[in-house]
Amino acid sequence: MGASGISITHHFRAPIDLLWKVWTEPDHLKNWWGPEGFGAEIHMLELREGGEWKMTLFGPDGKSYPNRSVFKEIDPQKKIVFEHFNPHFVTTVLFESERGETSISWELLFDSVEMREIIVSAHRADEGQ
Repeated sequence: MGASGISITHHFRAPIDLLWKVWTEPDHLKNWWGPEGFGAEIHMLELREGGEWKMTLFGPDGKSYPNRSVFKEIDPQKKIVFEHFNPHFVTTVLFESERGETSISWELLFDSVEMREIIVSAHRADEGQ
């Protein structure tokens, strides 16, 4: 990953099918998506190649942050790739399972080092929290 990217890996003591469900079902996703202290409302989640993902994040300061992404690749329980707009970046999420535990690796690729730094500074995106 170059200077315009972020790479994070987390390991979970949970089966891959549960983590896939938490990642792909709006009723679960809204409970954890976004920076610490933020809330989320999922308006649309079409989990298919070319499908849209629209949501609004609500900051602790009361501001709303509309988000729109388009899914580029879906390989059930293995891989999700989506393109996010405004700011523009592409995220690849890989799921790997071993002995009932799962690791999830995220890679975010921004258009520039400057955009990466803006997102890291504003949202601590490099911490994956």
